[in-house]
Amino acid sequence: MTGIAEEKLAKIREIEFSINKHLFHICAIITLIAMVMVTIEFLTRGAFPPSRIGFLYIGILFIYSVHKEMLRWLGEKKIERQGEYFLYSWIALALVLYLVNFFTKDYFSCSAEGVKIGSLREVAEITLEVGAIFLITRLSKVVKIILEKNNKGR
Repeated sequence: MTGIAEEKLAKIREIEFSINKHLFHICAIITLIAMVMVTIEFLTRGAFPPSRIGFLYIGILFIYSVHKEMLRWLGEKKIERQGEYFLYSWIALALVLYLVNFFTKDYFSCSAEGVKIGSLREVAEITLEVGAIFLITRLSKVVKIILEKNNKGR
Protein backbone atom coordinates (compact mmCIF):
# COMPACT_ATOMS: atom_id res chain seq x y z
CA MET A 1 0.00 0.00 0.00
CA THR A 2 1.33 3.43 -0.87
CA GLY A 3 1.93 6.17 1.67
CA ILE A 4 -1.02 8.19 0.36
CA ALA A 5 -3.37 5.20 0.57
CA GLU A 6 -2.17 4.47 4.12
CA GLU A 7 -2.79 8.10 5.11
CA LYS A 8 -6.32 7.97 3.66
CA LEU A 9 -7.03 4.71 5.47
CA ALA A 10 -5.71 6.15 8.74
CA LYS A 11 -7.95 9.21 8.31
CA ILE A 12 -10.97 6.99 7.59
CA ARG A 13 -10.21 4.90 10.69
CA GLU A 14 -9.97 8.05 12.80
CA ILE A 15 -13.31 9.39 11.55
CA GLU A 16 -15.07 6.03 11.87
CA PHE A 17 -13.65 5.51 15.37
CA SER A 18 -15.14 8.84 16.42
CA ILE A 19 -18.49 7.92 14.89
CA ASN A 20 -18.38 4.57 16.69
CA LYS A 21 -17.86 6.28 20.05
CA HIS A 22 -20.98 8.36 19.41
CA LEU A 23 -22.94 5.29 18.33
CA PHE A 24 -21.90 3.52 21.53
CA HIS A 25 -23.14 6.42 23.68
CA ILE A 26 -26.43 6.60 21.75
CA CYS A 27 -26.85 2.85 22.11
CA ALA A 28 -26.08 2.99 25.84
CA ILE A 29 -28.67 5.72 26.40
CA ILE A 30 -31.32 3.87 24.41
CA THR A 31 -30.46 0.67 26.29
CA LEU A 32 -31.15 2.40 29.60
CA ILE A 33 -34.37 3.94 28.29
CA ALA A 34 -35.58 0.60 26.93
CA MET A 35 -34.73 -1.20 30.17
CA VAL A 36 -36.50 1.42 32.27
CA MET A 37 -39.60 1.33 30.05
CA VAL A 38 -39.82 -2.47 30.09
CA THR A 39 -39.21 -2.59 33.85
CA ILE A 40 -41.90 0.01 34.53
CA GLU A 41 -44.33 -1.88 32.33
CA PHE A 42 -43.51 -5.09 34.22
CA LEU A 43 -43.65 -3.66 37.76
CA THR A 44 -46.87 -1.73 37.17
CA ARG A 45 -48.51 -4.85 35.77
CA GLY A 46 -49.54 -3.20 32.54
CA ALA A 47 -50.59 0.18 33.94
CA PHE A 48 -48.44 1.62 31.16
CA PRO A 49 -48.88 0.53 27.55
CA PRO A 50 -46.35 -1.92 26.08
CA SER A 51 -43.12 -0.07 25.31
CA ARG A 52 -42.73 -1.58 21.83
CA ILE A 53 -39.19 -0.18 21.81
CA GLY A 54 -37.58 -3.53 21.06
CA PHE A 55 -37.49 -3.19 17.28
CA LEU A 56 -35.96 0.30 17.40
CA TYR A 57 -33.48 -0.75 20.06
CA ILE A 58 -32.33 -3.88 18.22
CA GLY A 59 -31.98 -1.87 15.00
CA ILE A 60 -29.76 0.73 16.66
CA LEU A 61 -27.71 -1.96 18.43
CA PHE A 62 -27.26 -3.73 15.09
CA ILE A 63 -26.05 -0.51 13.43
CA TYR A 64 -23.55 0.06 16.24
CA SER A 65 -22.33 -3.56 16.13
CA VAL A 66 -21.92 -3.70 12.35
CA HIS A 67 -20.10 -0.37 12.38
CA LYS A 68 -17.78 -1.63 15.11
CA GLU A 69 -17.02 -4.75 13.04
CA MET A 70 -16.36 -2.58 10.00
CA LEU A 71 -13.77 -0.73 12.08
CA ARG A 72 -12.18 -4.02 13.06
CA TRP A 73 -12.01 -5.09 9.40
CA LEU A 74 -10.42 -1.72 8.55
CA GLY A 75 -7.62 -2.65 10.92
CA GLU A 76 -8.53 -0.44 13.87
CA LYS A 77 -6.59 -1.78 16.85
CA LYS A 78 -7.97 0.30 19.73
CA ILE A 79 -11.53 -1.03 19.63
CA GLU A 80 -12.84 -1.44 23.15
CA ARG A 81 -14.94 -4.43 24.14
CA GLN A 82 -17.88 -2.39 25.41
CA GLY A 83 -20.65 -3.97 23.35
CA GLU A 84 -20.76 -7.11 25.45
CA TYR A 85 -22.08 -5.03 28.36
CA PHE A 86 -25.36 -4.67 26.48
CA LEU A 87 -25.73 -8.45 26.46
CA TYR A 88 -24.78 -8.81 30.13
CA SER A 89 -27.23 -6.07 31.11
CA TRP A 90 -30.15 -7.65 29.28
CA ILE A 91 -29.38 -11.10 30.68
CA ALA A 92 -29.25 -9.65 34.20
CA LEU A 93 -32.50 -7.71 33.76
CA ALA A 94 -34.31 -10.72 32.29
CA LEU A 95 -33.10 -12.96 35.09
CA VAL A 96 -34.13 -10.50 37.80
CA LEU A 97 -37.59 -9.97 36.30
CA TYR A 98 -38.15 -13.71 35.87
CA LEU A 99 -37.06 -14.34 39.47
CA VAL A 100 -39.32 -11.58 40.79
CA ASN A 101 -42.23 -12.99 38.82
CA PHE A 102 -41.47 -16.54 39.99
CA PHE A 103 -41.24 -15.66 43.67
CA THR A 104 -44.43 -13.59 43.48
CA LYS A 105 -46.21 -16.57 41.89
CA ASP A 106 -46.80 -14.93 38.49
CA TYR A 107 -48.12 -11.76 40.09
CA PHE A 108 -46.46 -9.62 37.42
CA SER A 109 -47.57 -11.77 34.47
CA CYS A 110 -51.13 -10.44 34.57
CA SER A 111 -52.73 -7.05 34.98
CA ALA A 112 -55.01 -6.27 37.92
CA GLU A 113 -57.89 -7.24 35.62
CA GLY A 114 -56.33 -10.64 34.95
CA VAL A 115 -55.17 -9.90 31.39
CA LYS A 116 -51.89 -11.58 30.40
CA ILE A 117 -49.03 -9.05 30.06
CA GLY A 118 -46.22 -9.54 27.53
CA SER A 119 -43.43 -7.65 29.28
CA LEU A 120 -41.49 -10.77 30.30
CA ARG A 121 -41.69 -12.12 26.79
CA GLU A 122 -40.49 -8.78 25.39
CA VAL A 123 -37.49 -8.80 27.73
CA ALA A 124 -36.69 -12.38 26.71
CA GLU A 125 -36.98 -11.56 23.00
CA ILE A 126 -34.75 -8.49 23.29
CA THR A 127 -32.20 -10.46 25.33
CA LEU A 128 -32.06 -13.24 22.73
CA GLU A 129 -31.81 -10.74 19.87
CA VAL A 130 -28.96 -8.92 21.63
CA GLY A 131 -27.31 -12.30 22.12
CA ALA A 132 -27.65 -13.10 18.42
CA ILE A 133 -26.05 -9.79 17.46
CA PHE A 134 -23.23 -10.50 19.91
CA LEU A 135 -22.64 -13.94 18.39
CA ILE A 136 -22.65 -12.56 14.84
CA THR A 137 -20.02 -9.97 15.74
CA ARG A 138 -17.89 -12.61 17.49
CA LEU A 139 -18.15 -14.82 14.42
CA SER A 140 -17.03 -11.90 12.28
CA LYS A 141 -14.00 -11.45 14.51
CA VAL A 142 -13.10 -15.14 14.23
CA VAL A 143 -13.46 -15.07 10.44
CA LYS A 144 -11.17 -12.04 10.27
CA ILE A 145 -8.54 -13.78 12.41
CA ILE A 146 -8.69 -16.92 10.26
CA LEU A 147 -8.35 -14.92 7.05
CA GLU A 148 -5.39 -12.98 8.45
CA LYS A 149 -3.75 -16.22 9.54
CA ASN A 150 -4.26 -17.77 6.10
CA ASN A 151 -2.85 -14.67 4.37
CA LYS A 152 0.27 -14.71 6.56
CA GLY A 153 0.85 -18.37 5.64
CA ARG A 154 1.09 -17.53 1.94
